[in-house]
Amino acid sequence: MTALALPQRPALPDRTLWALAVAMSLAIWLFGRDLWPWAFEYPKGWRLPLAGWIGAAMTWLVKEAAIGPLAFSDLTRALAFVIDLPYRAVLALLADGVQRQEAGQVQQILPPLPWVVVTGLAALIAHRAGGRGLALLVTACFCFIAVFGQWHSAMVTLASILVAVPLGVAGGLALGILAWRHRWLDRALRPLLDLMQTMPVFAYLVPILILFGFGPTAAVIATLIYATPPMTRITTLSLSRVPGETHDLATMVGCTPRQRMWRVLIPSLREPLMVGVNQVIMLSLNMVIIASMIGAGGLGFDVLNALRRLDFGAGLEAGLAIVALAIALDRVSQAAAQGRPGGGGHLRAAGVLVVVAVPMALLIPALQTWPETARLTTSPFWAALVEWINVNFFDTLEAVKTFVLTWALVPVKRALTSLPWAVAVGFLGFAGWRLGGWRLGTLCAGLSFLIAATGQWEKAMITVYLCGISVVVAMAIGLPIGIWVAERPRAWAVTRAVIDTLQTLPSFVYLMPVVMLFRVGDFTAMIAVVAYAVVAAIRYTVLGLQGVDPRLIEAGRAMGCTPLQILTRIRLRLALPEILLGLNQTIMFALSMLVITALVGTRDLGQEVYIALTKANPGNGLVAGLAIAFIAIMADRLIAAAARAQRMKLGLEGGTP
Repeated sequence: MTALALPQRPALPDRTLWALAVAMSLAIWLFGRDLWPWAFEYPKGWRLPLAGWIGAAMTWLVKEAAIGPLAFSDLTRALAFVIDLPYRAVLALLADGVQRQEAGQVQQILPPLPWVVVTGLAALIAHRAGGRGLALLVTACFCFIAVFGQWHSAMVTLASILVAVPLGVAGGLALGILAWRHRWLDRALRPLLDLMQTMPVFAYLVPILILFGFGPTAAVIATLIYATPPMTRITTLSLSRVPGETHDLATMVGCTPRQRMWRVLIPSLREPLMVGVNQVIMLSLNMVIIASMIGAGGLGFDVLNALRRLDFGAGLEAGLAIVALAIALDRVSQAAAQGRPGGGGHLRAAGVLVVVAVPMALLIPALQTWPETARLTTSPFWAALVEWINVNFFDTLEAVKTFVLTWALVPVKRALTSLPWAVAVGFLGFAGWRLGGWRLGTLCAGLSFLIAATGQWEKAMITVYLCGISVVVAMAIGLPIGIWVAERPRAWAVTRAVIDTLQTLPSFVYLMPVVMLFRVGDFTAMIAVVAYAVVAAIRYTVLGLQGVDPRLIEAGRAMGCTPLQILTRIRLRLALPEILLGLNQTIMFALSMLVITALVGTRDLGQEVYIALTKANPGNGLVAGLAIAFIAIMADRLIAAAARAQRMKLGLEGGTP
């Protein structure tokens, strides 16, 4: 007996579903306030007291927690001692020398290494890693630091980097190996690593201060939390991609599991693991200013102090010194990944340099410290330039600021702050479901609900408004620039040098000129965020356009397409996945900068984090930081899902779009 086939109702087209979701959201937004007032303002009685729970947990950790016979506070002090010991040794070697206190005064027994010796040693390391050209570049970077009077601060920063980077690399490598061996640990670490990279550093400075106190040690620990995740991710990913033949070879020659890991797998992954080392170095340098807030000192403190005085010239010089350090360390680590063969000549040359130059520096002060009379500064020039712009263009700048505030910023801010939380939660859940399936929909709905349930909804909407407008402006600027330079190698070489410098400049440096020109407020924050985030928009646009197969472009020309049609219908469509990833990174850059712009008067989640830091309130700081992290995670997952769908649509990735 044959069953009758019942007619099935055809599924609604995707565009229809999106239109229905938008229409329902708008209807509730415009007409539902009287019917469902709870959907517009989350009831206080329903809120989760997460901040109180976190505060109570921190109090318990400090006062009552113990592991066996040891109190938790004893363990944190032991960890601080283990980190502080090598830091003090490296700091004495590079910056302070050997000192002692006598009768309330500090006396120097031995000076630090002379600047010529440090520069020479850095040049020898660079020559060993990458040859003569790299050695000259590193020498120029260190000479720049000395000539502009930033040597001592740069050596303090370098000391913290030389301690934090090995610890971050070793910790990330160990966690990555364990996650590769134990899949349950990998699944458990992924959300934790996401939070470590997306949560603002300000948010966990307060718990670190409570547990480890104020000083360089706490700064190194904060740097480790921020800089370790990339090493962990790269280690796990690299080990998972080792060919099966390599494992078979290790088994055939009789390697134990330990020998297979350290004598076969890790050496075979030298290049990708050195990329992880490079990322740890760069992220550690990005932390120097924030770490200076809890006692790190160095170049970060100089930039922060210049911001407080609105001394753009001094802040820029300290920021460029950080860039010089970043360039030197970045290029050396990249060259080391190539594994150039070297001999013992560099070690002998380093020994000769130390033996000869150190005694000479005791006799010739200019070899020990760059002469103060020979130092250069651009601070007066920048101060005069900002003053000239203010005197001659004040009315124009104020008119532009007022126009943008009146017709763009304020209307968008009012619209988003009036958005019902329930509508946003539902729409984000729907968007996640349509783009990435029910798991992504549940994640987006759950994270957005937690933002509302912890009482952070209004601040979160202000963050979204500032981030959204800044990202739109950054993409509007970066996309055309990327399109223009993608086909012009010389223009791209110049642009890449500029954006590399902008990306390594500390984010605080962007605040000084805009505050001096536009005062404090949302417009100032937007300009600073755009200047910082536009780099990602340019870089990924060029990456996508340059990756388009030239044969497809030639086929378009053969079919008679105009240059505009080739651009819009071929190149941009094929580059869209990379452009979407650029949008993703632009959002990440904007969110990280928004926390910094709390210093110029914004009223968003970043200010909540900063206020919690000043009041040593770990609960409020972590809750606001988690809200920022949730926004970042939702944006990342949604855009990644959209990029994946676009790649499948274009046939660049398997699966069904």
